[in-house]
Formats: sequence, structure tokens, C-alpha cells
Amino acid sequence: MLSRQFVRENPETVRDAVDARGADVDLDHILEIDEEWRELKAEGDGLRHERNEVSRTIGELKQAGDEEAAQEAIDRSQELKEELQAVEERADELEAELEERLLDIPNVPQDDVPVGQEEADNVEVERWGFDELRELPAEITPHYDLGEDLEIIDEGRAAKTTGAGFYFLKGDGARLEHALIQFMLDVHREQDYVDLFPPIPVNSTSMTGTGQLPKFADDAYRIGGGETEAYDEEDLWLCPTAEVPVTNMYRDEILLADDLPLKHQAYTPNFRREAGEHGTETRGIVRVHQFNKVELVNFVEPDESNDRLESLVEEAAAVLERLGLPYRILDLCTGDLTVASARTYDIEVWAPGDDMDEGPEQGGRWLEVSSASNFEDYQARRAGLRYRPERHESADYLHTLNASGTAVGRVMVAILEYYQNEDGTVTVPAALRPYMGGQERMEGHDPVGESAVGAGEKE
Repeated sequence: MLSRQFVRENPETVRDAVDARGADVDLDHILEIDEEWRELKAEGDGLRHERNEVSRTIGELKQAGDEEAAQEAIDRSQELKEELQAVEERADELEAELEERLLDIPNVPQDDVPVGQEEADNVEVERWGFDELRELPAEITPHYDLGEDLEIIDEGRAAKTTGAGFYFLKGDGARLEHALIQFMLDVHREQDYVDLFPPIPVNSTSMTGTGQLPKFADDAYRIGGGETEAYDEEDLWLCPTAEVPVTNMYRDEILLADDLPLKHQAYTPNFRREAGEHGTETRGIVRVHQFNKVELVNFVEPDESNDRLESLVEEAAAVLERLGLPYRILDLCTGDLTVASARTYDIEVWAPGDDMDEGPEQGGRWLEVSSASNFEDYQARRAGLRYRPERHESADYLHTLNASGTAVGRVMVAILEYYQNEDGTVTVPAALRPYMGGQERMEGHDPVGESAVGAGEKE
């Protein structure tokens, strides 16, 4: 969150940020609340001072034998106590409202972030892997059809056991998923990331600390309650991204400059209610309610966060480069940033199976597999993440960054479509073969059940 002092002293900067993001925030009302709160705090300080002075004179008046004046002072002291209590209660109400409304204000984008309101305003800054593409089939089968043909993706049975937006992986599909997870962890371990295996349920305080609450409550899976019902700090939610538990691991703690930069990676299954609304995104495993990914979370000193963001993008992209998957990098515009981000780069892998209007000239579409973001001190203020530059110095807020390293399911989509062959098999990328027992090709599995051969017994 932004500090109330920053909002108070830079209202136009904040207003510009709100407008650039298209956020629904009544900044004038927030400033009015802050002004009234400060006036009440000043009034309370004056009442407290007067009460102390009156209390001091009571003893003096009694000692001087002036009981009438002493009683008047006692009465005045009681009046001041009641006035002070009313002022403090109102100030506390305003402070609680102010803190709640400050959570709605998005972070201020960095000065050179592209200005825009939608995805079309994002700026492509790099493209990799298109100079030497592998030879592709004349007609590429989309992953959702190929997955059915090979019997490695089963959406129908997952809909039966759980609901739409979930899927089973079978045989080579499950094996590929496991291989990708371990491969990604190994790549980032080489980049000096320390592994974490976090808890999957996270409480409301943690969700608020990273910015998922209150804005994205409708997209999250709440345990034991409706997403739109009132929640308290200890209510639990299924992890929407490992960013939440990993960032909040050090909540309300003070780290030392010697600890930084601190780099953690964590694999988790993730759960989100949002899903595709139209077209091919409603098929397959691109937009689903449960998905796996490896998350990279960084804690750094403020003057290092911009350089760390550039390195973070390279660290996430290394996964795609080792797999030989073409990709591009986008600098997101102001209107496409998340509420907490000051700058974000999206890494989008090329999936050639389905054409899209904004796809590359080779056809196919882009799939976002990582968003690398610098949150500056926005999350740190919400989560109380501080560090001490020197042991004798006062603590200050550190900067947090994260990126997916990467989204496993979407990388699988890219592999199934980019590495498929004319005969319907899929070549296993060389980097993954050690993780799949040396397997070089996925040839699929026989279907199971009467539906595979029609009514009657299987032959």
C-alpha cells in the first residue's frame, strides 16, 4: 500500500496513477478522512495537555485549602476525559476507515512505464527463438485435441469428479508435468534460489499483504465460506500463487542488509476461480481453476530493485530457452498492471496450435507463462516487511519482486504444440529427457473403458 503521508503530500501523482489504471478510487474522500483524522489527533493532543494541566492543579488547590476551586478542577478534568474519549473513538473509526480505503489505491507506476488502458498498449521489448524454428507439421493439432488423441489429458472425467475447469493428466502427460516441475526447480537452484515448500492454505492477512484482498476476493477459493461474505484475518483461502505464503513468510519482521538479496523459489498447486470466457480458452489447460507453477520471490534493498527486475526476467526466461521454446517479452502498460505492481514484464511463450489476431506472423498464439513484477515497497508496507541497512540504523521498508518461473501447464501446452510431429507423437525436449528416464518421444496410451470401442466388451 502507499503510505498515508505519500498520498497526503502527492495527491496529484496518486490521482494520475489511479486514472492511468482505471481504478475506482474516491481519492478526494480519502484525503478528507485523513484531514479530519489529523484534526482530531491535534484536538486530542490539546485536550490531553489541558487535562494534564488541570490534574496538576487539583493537588495544588487542595493543598492550598481551596476546596471549591479544587472541585471545579475535578469536574473539568472529568469533562475533558469524556471529550477526549469521544475524540479518540472518532479518530480510531476514521483511522480504520482510512487504512481500509488506502488498500484500494493501486501502486504508482514507474515514470517510464508505457501509458495505456489495455493489452494492445503493452510494448514488446524482445523476441527469442524465431530465427531457427524446428520443422513443424503442415497442420498443427491444438493441445486439447492432441491430448485426447494421445490419452494424456482428460477434461471430461475431471469435470465428473470435480467440475469444469479442471483436468486429469495421464501417463506421459503426468510424467511430463512432474518433469517440468523438477526441471524448473533445478534451473532456479543454479541461479542461487533457496527452495521453500510452503503451506497451501493462506489466511486473509497474508492475502491482504500481497494485494489479493480485498480486490480479488471473488477470484479466490475460500475455505469454509463464500467469497463475497465478510471474512476475518484468520479465515483461510486456497493458495492462488506461492507469492502469497512466501512473501508473508517474513511478515512483521526486520531483516538485515546482510540477508539481502533474499531469493526464494517455491512449487505449489494454485487455485483461482477466474477462467476463460470464450473461444479456445474454454478448452484445454490454458485457463483453468487449478494449475501448477514454480514461483520466484525476491526481497531486496530499494536501490537494487530495478536491476533485480531485469535479472529476474532473465532467470524466468532461462527455462524457456533451455527447452528451446520461442517467446517474447512485453513491458506492460499502466492499465494492465496489477494493483500492487510498479512495473511488470510479461513473458509469453509461443504456442502454434491456435491462431490469434495478435499472434506472430508464423501463426499460433502467445501464452503468458510469467509476470515479473517490481512492487517496490507496496507489498512491504502491507505486510510489515522491513530491513535494517546497518545494525545501528532504524529499519526501513524493503522492496519485493516476484515472477513465475514458470507456469507449468502453459509450458506443457507449448511443448505439445511446438514439439509435435507429423505422425501425432511429441518429441520430448532434450533438457527434459533426464527427468523422464531418457524418454525421447511421447506416443500416447490406449483408451480405457467401453466408450473406447463402443458398447459391449473390449476386444
